[in-house]
Amino acid sequence: MPHSTPEERIAALRREIRHHDHLYYTKDRPEISDAEYDRLFRELVELETAHPDLLTSDSPTQRVGAPPLDELSKVPHEKPMLSLDSITDHEDVLAFDQRMKRELETGHIVYTAEPKFDGLSVELVYDQGRFVRGATRGDGRVGEDVTINLRTIRSLPLQLSGNAAPPSHLVVRGEVYMRLDEFQILNRRMTERGEEAFANPRNAAAGSLRQLDSRITASRPLTLTCYDIMALAGQAPATHWDELEALAAWGLPVPEHRRRCQSIEEVLSFQQDTDAMRDSLPFEIDGVVVKLDRRDWQDQLGSKSRSPRWAIAYKFAPRKEITVIQDIAVSVGRTGTLTPLALLKPVEVGGVTISRATLHNADEVARKDVRIGDTVKVERAGDVIPAIAERVPVPGESRQEPFVMPDHCPVCGSAVAREGAYFYCTGQTVCVAQLKGAIEHFASKSALNIEGLGKKTVAQLVEAGMVRDLADLYSLTKEQLLTLEGFADRSATLLMESIERSKAVSLERLLMGLGIRQVGQHIARVLAKQFGTLARLMAATQEEFLQVREIGPEISASLTSFFSEARNRDVIDRLIDRGLMVAPPETEATPASQSLAGKTFVFTGGLAGYSRDQAKQMVEQQGGLVSSSVSKKTSYVVAGTDPGSKLDQAQKLGVQILTEAEFTALVTPA
Repeated sequence: MPHSTPEERIAALRREIRHHDHLYYTKDRPEISDAEYDRLFRELVELETAHPDLLTSDSPTQRVGAPPLDELSKVPHEKPMLSLDSITDHEDVLAFDQRMKRELETGHIVYTAEPKFDGLSVELVYDQGRFVRGATRGDGRVGEDVTINLRTIRSLPLQLSGNAAPPSHLVVRGEVYMRLDEFQILNRRMTERGEEAFANPRNAAAGSLRQLDSRITASRPLTLTCYDIMALAGQAPATHWDELEALAAWGLPVPEHRRRCQSIEEVLSFQQDTDAMRDSLPFEIDGVVVKLDRRDWQDQLGSKSRSPRWAIAYKFAPRKEITVIQDIAVSVGRTGTLTPLALLKPVEVGGVTISRATLHNADEVARKDVRIGDTVKVERAGDVIPAIAERVPVPGESRQEPFVMPDHCPVCGSAVAREGAYFYCTGQTVCVAQLKGAIEHFASKSALNIEGLGKKTVAQLVEAGMVRDLADLYSLTKEQLLTLEGFADRSATLLMESIERSKAVSLERLLMGLGIRQVGQHIARVLAKQFGTLARLMAATQEEFLQVREIGPEISASLTSFFSEARNRDVIDRLIDRGLMVAPPETEATPASQSLAGKTFVFTGGLAGYSRDQAKQMVEQQGGLVSSSVSKKTSYVVAGTDPGSKLDQAQKLGVQILTEAEFTALVTPA
């Protein structure tokens, strides 16, 4: 039916969208397609944009997050949020029942039993049916205001709109948690980007809800269940069961798996049934909560300092050591190395809950023959890094196909190359997982030498989305820098000037800055001298690289992989387009002395009179070579203070050892 005014149409759209949100996020029973839902949502956004005076805070469109907060403010709870006494033994449950009967002087007690969700406890406040405030539990009496973040959770109704009129004032206790499938997706994404994944869904939920930037919270798959009326205007329900029914009638999500138990034996049966279905549930629980059903009895018994006397948490035994590989993700490290990681069903090992374990490399995965879906034994290597000890065969199991490393980077899509037992992403200039490290290296003194572009600034630029690859550095504006923490007019100006100065760069320094695997300062210098221009270098074949002295198969393969990746070439082209000027190597005069021609030097320990680069340059200026390892072909090992194992190796091989004074005499012209 058409609506006569925009206000009426907006109200109707909000009702319809809330209805479908409740069905999708709370009941898991959607009635319309995603496309139809998106159409309704777009229409509401367009109407609210055209009529901003009709926009309200409880509109379904107001869940996308807000600008970051400086800190989470503290708020007192209307009623203390107590914790529960935990028990794990059957006998303790029976003892609890006997204590209840004794203190209440009755022979029959009805209990309500429900799952104990493993998430983060929150307080939700509604006035006139509208969500107005939310807070974490904190110390039980004062929590942190996370209203903005809670608004992003789609299963939390911003406006109560169930089958019954809600009270004018309502305070509800609930639990924010993350579904296991969504948790694994989040952990996989973080793992691939080389970020620290969450240990378990509870940590993921807590870390997501307490973000200062609610836009991050909005991007995380959080959900909610409610299980307690802490306060309300008017008459409270007579029993806890009726309390849950009332919450559901007002449109709030409540635990669907729950039971009203006529005896403690029914409670024990519910606990056993719940434990048996634990592994098939889409969310993590760590026990069941047992409560006296009658609220007047709850009030009569009251509470201790930190917990109610009328409820207990009947905990499950923790899972230990044996678990299931739910997925195998590939993490991309800061240097581009790809590492396979097993994403596990959370398991306790040595008192720590873990959800992932390293598989080291593809050869190790093949040797242990572990696959997605396998049951495995987990150990903490050196009590620190979780690792898969072995596969545990399960009779009658149907196994998935063997794991293979991807041929394209899971983060940026660039080609993957192999180097011995390891695989790496060739998109070193564009890969988000490598980006912070790549920029820091690009700006270092031995490369582009961009002063003021340190670790903290790089992190802010990447996290704010201002720099997505190396070329973006040359599109930065002073206004953008001024939005970053720690920047004022002077510091922003200095960094912009430093970036501008770096546009004039030698080919050697650019090659160093690009971070090509196995290309350090010396090899960059060799390549610059050999090829002269960037264009010639980028056009070279692997065979041409191999013809260069000091370039072996591994370095030539690395160079070929880097320059054959289209994304790397595109970044280089955009660097040039944005003003980078690559100077050809200077023509060097023939050294006055070639006295060290054919001689190879190795340095070990510290030198008092030279930096390592200075010593290396003195050798090369007189025709000599510097190597990083000792062999029979080494001419001299120069031993400074605190020499390492290279000195021992030289002594074993009979290589001549020089002191710093002897080295100085050798390289100083007569």
